[in-house]
Amino acid sequence: MYLTEKQKRVYEFIKEYIAARGIAPTYEEIKEKFGLRSISTVFDHIRTLEQKGFIAKGGQNRKRALQVVTFGKRSVTIPLVGTVAAGRPLEVYEIQEHIDVPEEMLGSGENVALKIRGDSMVDSGIHDGDIVVVKRQSTAENGRIVVALVDGEATIKRIYLHDDMTVELRASNPDVPPLFVTEKQNLRIFGVLVGLYRTYNL
Repeated sequence: MYLTEKQKRVYEFIKEYIAARGIAPTYEEIKEKFGLRSISTVFDHIRTLEQKGFIAKGGQNRKRALQVVTFGKRSVTIPLVGTVAAGRPLEVYEIQEHIDVPEEMLGSGENVALKIRGDSMVDSGIHDGDIVVVKRQSTAENGRIVVALVDGEATIKRIYLHDDMTVELRASNPDVPPLFVTEKQNLRIFGVLVGLYRTYNL
């Protein structure tokens, strides 16, 4: 799962502390290490790391009950290349940033990450601020979630090709009407969805 820079620093401190001492740091030690204003902020960080699967709570000593989760497979770094609208088309732009994702999440070939803006795909579990992993390809089966470029602008929708050759880009939100691509418009599939991150702001 994707970690913010703050979350990475807290996670690395916990991991290195356990490796050096055989026990986890206390919440007070984490607070002092990062100059946090309150223990509640530490709780927020720990809860997020637990939700994302990086640490677990266990052991008899509740003050030092944190355990680092060992991942069985390696991660791969992929580029975060832009923002895509889940409500209306938005141009994809280059971002000089990379994220680590589990290797098993990726499709074969080229994979990139995009940040979601909007709420038209909420019924498919894709929310504003999420990061999606997209396998680059120019074709997709009916019903697949795709990032499509319509006249050069990107949107994320489910794609359907109808018998009359009409292409429908359908939202997963009953309040958002489908987008029907006309013959006069230029449609290109950017890629298909293969993974999803849920991020938490601290």
